[in-house]
Amino acid sequence: MDVRVERTRRALQEALFALAREHPLEEVTVAEIVTRAGVNRSSFYQHYSDKETLLADALDAAAGLAGADLPEVAEPLAGPPQALFDYLSHLDENAEVYRRVLGPHGSAVVMARLRGRLEAIVQEGITRSGTPAFEGLPLDVVSAGIAGSALGVIEAWLAREPRPSVAVAADWVWRVLLGPGGSWPAAGER
Repeated sequence: MDVRVERTRRALQEALFALAREHPLEEVTVAEIVTRAGVNRSSFYQHYSDKETLLADALDAAAGLAGADLPEVAEPLAGPPQALFDYLSHLDENAEVYRRVLGPHGSAVVMARLRGRLEAIVQEGITRSGTPAFEGLPLDVVSAGIAGSALGVIEAWLAREPRPSVAVAADWVWRVLLGPGGSWPAAGER
């Protein structure tokens, strides 16, 4: 990709992410985004069709910078992977933004992007593991259910006041992902 294109996209992403920390997305205007990014309005529309797509890209980039990329799963894990803690730490540090975009009046684009990302990771993990646990079920149905469960736990965690620690949230997500037949140490036994 052209360096100038990448620089403009990064500036727009960083500008909207910063503005989304300060205000609900519906209150942020394209004019504010381009002013903060130091680009002109036409540059915005050359790269993005709307604020929600830009925000989805901005959240992906911010998660990546936080080291919160989800890993490839090569073998069964005894507990939550470090990447889950990293991702939840990123969510915790930016809780107000994520509460807004994942909540009842949130961004459908961001939610769909996050759900799709989780579904792809789940599908890959199930395929690599070779588990017979989901035999007879379509893989897309299983991955949609698991991704939806994880997102539900994350959204409920972010909505709690006071919000429990990242370690507690990781334990909740992990236990829900394992399901009732899974085994895991209790939060205090790690």
